[in-house]
Amino acid sequence: LFPQSTPATSIPTVQVQGQQINLQPPSYTAASQHAEQMKKPGQNFMCLWQSCKKWFQTPSQVFYHAATEHGGKDVYPGQCLWEGCEPFQRQRFSFITHLQQDKHCSRDALLAGLKQDEQGQAGNQKPSNK
Repeated sequence: LFPQSTPATSIPTVQVQGQQINLQPPSYTAASQHAEQMKKPGQNFMCLWQSCKKWFQTPSQVFYHAATEHGGKDVYPGQCLWEGCEPFQRQRFSFITHLQQDKHCSRDALLAGLKQDEQGQAGNQKPSNK
């Protein structure tokens, strides 16, 4: 018999400009594929990547989602496609820093982005002539 050992699960981290960024998934239950676009109670933060529009409970959940789903090494398009962002070419690690520290996934930036998104949608609706 072999002695039982518990494998250590490592949390993926990324070194960016001397800082270690933790890519540990935040603890939240994954939504089913069909209900991902629906806002649930307590979900006040939306991913504004191109046409993603998925809702999350915290800014860190949005960051983890964007870093892995849109910035993963097999899917990252080479530039940030967040609504309203300049489409500069960026290396993937630079993009991760851009998401977290510079631009999109802070609480204030997410709330401001939501307000702009709501105003944009309200402006697109034609008034009814009843």
